[in-house]
Amino acid sequence: MNITLLQPPPSPPISTSFQPHPLHHHTPFSPLIFPKTKTNSFVLNYTNPSSLTATTTSEPRDQKLLTLLQQRKTEEAWIAYTLSTHLPNPTCLSRLLSQLSHHNTPTSLTRAQSIVTRLRNESQLHRLDSNSLGLLAVAAAKAGHTLYASSVVKSMLRSGYLPHVKAWSAVVSSLDSASDDDDASGSVEALRLFHAVTRRLRRLPDLEMAADSRPDTAAFNAALNACVNLGDCKMFLQVFDEMSEFGVVPDSWSYNIVMKLCCGSNRKDLLVFVLERILQLNIGLCMTTLHSLVAAYVDFNDLETAEKIVQAMREKRRDLCRILREANPHFSFENSVNVDDDVDDDVDSVFHKLLPNLMMEKSGNGNLNDLPLLPKVYTPNTRIYTTLMKGYMKAGRVTDTVRMLEAMRCQDDSASHPDHVSYTTVVSALVKAGFMDRARQVLAEMTRIGVPANLITYNILLKGYCKQLQMVEARELLKEMAEDIGIQPDVVSYNILIDGCILVDDSAGALSFFNEMRAKGIAPTKVSYTTLMKAFALSGQPKLAQRVFDEMMNDSRVKVDLIAWNMLVEGYSRLGLVEEAKKVMQKMKENGVHPNVSTYGSYANAIALARKPGEALILWNEVKERCKVAKEGGKTDSSVPPLKPDEGLLDALADICVRAAFFKKALEIVACMEEHGIPPNKTKYTRIYVEMHSRMFTSKHASQARQDRRVERKRAAEAFKFWLGLPNSYYGSEWRLEPLDGYE
Repeated sequence: MNITLLQPPPSPPISTSFQPHPLHHHTPFSPLIFPKTKTNSFVLNYTNPSSLTATTTSEPRDQKLLTLLQQRKTEEAWIAYTLSTHLPNPTCLSRLLSQLSHHNTPTSLTRAQSIVTRLRNESQLHRLDSNSLGLLAVAAAKAGHTLYASSVVKSMLRSGYLPHVKAWSAVVSSLDSASDDDDASGSVEALRLFHAVTRRLRRLPDLEMAADSRPDTAAFNAALNACVNLGDCKMFLQVFDEMSEFGVVPDSWSYNIVMKLCCGSNRKDLLVFVLERILQLNIGLCMTTLHSLVAAYVDFNDLETAEKIVQAMREKRRDLCRILREANPHFSFENSVNVDDDVDDDVDSVFHKLLPNLMMEKSGNGNLNDLPLLPKVYTPNTRIYTTLMKGYMKAGRVTDTVRMLEAMRCQDDSASHPDHVSYTTVVSALVKAGFMDRARQVLAEMTRIGVPANLITYNILLKGYCKQLQMVEARELLKEMAEDIGIQPDVVSYNILIDGCILVDDSAGALSFFNEMRAKGIAPTKVSYTTLMKAFALSGQPKLAQRVFDEMMNDSRVKVDLIAWNMLVEGYSRLGLVEEAKKVMQKMKENGVHPNVSTYGSYANAIALARKPGEALILWNEVKERCKVAKEGGKTDSSVPPLKPDEGLLDALADICVRAAFFKKALEIVACMEEHGIPPNKTKYTRIYVEMHSRMFTSKHASQARQDRRVERKRAAEAFKFWLGLPNSYYGSEWRLEPLDGYE
């Protein structure tokens, strides 16, 4: 099979008098480093570039450039700048950078960066003011270049600049949003930037000197959300306490994040106390808070309580706190909060300080009749209904999902009518249940009543067809959405189709979709690469998987992760190519990526297929060392992380050792299995022993020297037979050879 991996087309060149650093939409900005200055700290107001006032320039030759900038002719101003034989004055440079940043296009950001790069190379960065640099940071963050945006803000701080709070808080929020379940580095960097700014502000003799840079409620909320994403309750409380230091008051969104913290800490019982705290503080309640409350109970799979909230809102009741208390009558303060003032990092202590109203419950002063009421009547809106529908969908309650849609249609209030998200939820529920025809009927109804389906709706349908192995229908839907509806597929669409080809063992089709995606200018993600690698690995074409992996390594837009390495190991292992798989694992380690249980499991299967039990002994020694690190609590001088083995890995190694008559190692492995709560398959090992080794050591003609060499192996065999429950010479006596290398 021929493989064609298309290269991304080069970006068009920008005509300049000097060579700027190229910036594609997928290439991150290079770090920005300002020279340290000895000047005092100062703050410039952050303003929109349209409101910048003209400053009289001492350079007549800059007057043309300044006039173009005043007239908002940014393109002409850029051309004039590139054709200039000298460096324009600070006013022109700052204004040009501001306007380019404000445009927020890939080309304008490329040009903005080139200005900064030029000034940095000429040691003239001091010509730029705080406003222009703040706008550049915001523009970079919006474009997804979060690390560059962070470097701009940090460099400003080192140089004595204090950016406007709207600028640096936007970067903090963007950094946190860039995190996901696999990589929380964005949230870590968001907190670092937040603390860097607040530390700088604390050094000022008077905070009023930096009134425009002081963190506001939105800035603190961004930092609090980062703490929740990291699961750091102690840091959450620290940031929450800092709000009063800067004169910031928590709002309803702050307590929405507290609800999120309750969910992350598995504390459903505290949700009602968060709502009560909001009402006690007379914080303006909004529909977002009530939606967060419903969503929290849905996340806890407590649909009954979520339904009670929605029903109470439909009945125009204001005693929601009472309803929630009655819905959870078995609340116990002792089970909820374990207050210990001596343990600051205790999660219960954190919630105790965040929610002082919990103390009333402890002292017995809590009375259902004294619970606060909602300030007014709130009617469920489309978003709240749809969230409950998603709960039904997750629980597999397709009928209830469809009924909820019907009920929403009959509402008098248009704010409760179903939207495209509601319909998409119903489509998703039907697809999940395998009712593709009914899902297509809902799609047709959306078109009929004028609720346009979006790309997400079509991707859900594509995934449904692929899961049911209906690739012909999936291709027809792809054509329909692009040609008839005008919705162009994205990288998620093609990833779904590539994965569908894997399910029908069509690696050629997977490659075709991958190349079609590249031909349309859609940049592949790491999921695209690893899914295509999976297609080749499962079809027995590891060399093609290697080529895809090599291209992934050369693509600066994606980061090669452990999944990609594992897929490459799997490709070689499925064919028993031990040496090739071993080389990949060695290269992993050289690149700072450590094999995990999946990696070792694939390699163990390769060893079994190739019948190289000696390699299994080497692998077991490596696994054993990492298990020992895990047993000792990760205490090691090495950077190798601990390992918790699973049943597949240990069973494969034990199988190899039993077949090869390495009984001492087999006993070590089964001891490890028992220590980790994994029941060894004695029936299988007994069958292997009886079939392969029942006549072992029965030769009467072996020399004495040979018999002496076999003593230890025979002792191990008898010990293994004892463990299996087979007749042996050590039955009823002490049979264990020695403590098994760390396993007592």
